[in-house]
Amino acid sequence: MKKVIFLGLAIVLSITACQKQEKRYTQQSPEIDTYKKVIDAYEKQDWEALASHYADTAKIMNNVIEEEGKTIAEEVAMGKEDAALFSSWDYVDGESEYEMVVTDKDQTWVNFWGLWKGTLAANNKTYTIPAHITAQFVDGKVVKEFGYWDLSKIMLDMRTLQEAEESETDGGTTPDAEGEQ
Repeated sequence: MKKVIFLGLAIVLSITACQKQEKRYTQQSPEIDTYKKVIDAYEKQDWEALASHYADTAKIMNNVIEEEGKTIAEEVAMGKEDAALFSSWDYVDGESEYEMVVTDKDQTWVNFWGLWKGTLAANNKTYTIPAHITAQFVDGKVVKEFGYWDLSKIMLDMRTLQEAEESETDGGTTPDAEGEQ
């Protein structure tokens, strides 16, 4: 009889322990749903909707170290400037993944991996770039975000376009070694 009672107690304790344990990793959460709205607003260039998901004090570090992070207002302004350079941009359907993790320090982060595709208006060339973004959430808002992607192909093409434009403006002449034409 003692064994049956101990077995029953062990089962009850293990069920209770399992019920109280929070998920530390998931692919479904309110934070993921919010970050999907962030990505959707970015794709639609709905800057007001995008900003609404960030805390007023949020720091955004896209391809920079934390000390060089931007505010959401600065990031929106940069997004508008970038959007003017492209005739279209979007994340490729079916190529995005989201996950949420809770760290040992009880921080909530949403990770996003996607395949960004954009067409540069100046040369009508389409670029496909893998991107990774991770966003820390507090009280349902993004408070910190780190984004990583390689813009080198776009930057090289923009430099080539700029050099060609400058050459046309100069009438095809280039300065000699002493700076005279």
